[in-house]
Amino acid sequence: MRFKWADSHPLMAEYHDAEWGIESHDETYLYEMLVLEGMQAGLSWLTILKKREGIRQALNQFDYEIIAKYGEDDFNRLMHTDTMIKNKLKINSIIINAQKFIEVQQEFGSFDRYIWSFTNFEPVITYFEDESLVPTDNELSQRISKDLKRRGFKFVGPVIIYGFLSAIGVIQDRLK
Repeated sequence: MRFKWADSHPLMAEYHDAEWGIESHDETYLYEMLVLEGMQAGLSWLTILKKREGIRQALNQFDYEIIAKYGEDDFNRLMHTDTMIKNKLKINSIIINAQKFIEVQQEFGSFDRYIWSFTNFEPVITYFEDESLVPTDNELSQRISKDLKRRGFKFVGPVIIYGFLSAIGVIQDRLK
């Protein structure tokens, strides 16, 4: 059964049907979704989806190895890019998180292995009677948020991480 939010706009429907809740193990996509979920803080997901392609272009196709080396000129360029969310803390977090993403890869072999290890490499599937009962965070997102913060990641609060885990299919909320 489809969530009502997916019917609010064609971009939301496309995202719901083609990406959301589908297991992903692609490192670049994992980084992309971590960035986009962080950029969404305080905004609607539709705003992010509308800007997504422009953000992708501004961020070297979400190539975290390039982004990890961004300097002041890159930061300033992003702050003046029309398609970016012009928030200094969010843009700074994109660069910091790329660096931390690589550190996690070095420690665990991949970010994918790190993030999926929290659930023993299995998705967490939960069925709800009504869309209004789906939480915005849970014990898992709180635990991962705490660990990411400990590792130096930014814009990774429990609600952002719940959205991230849902986006990449670790959490799969479904309607009965």
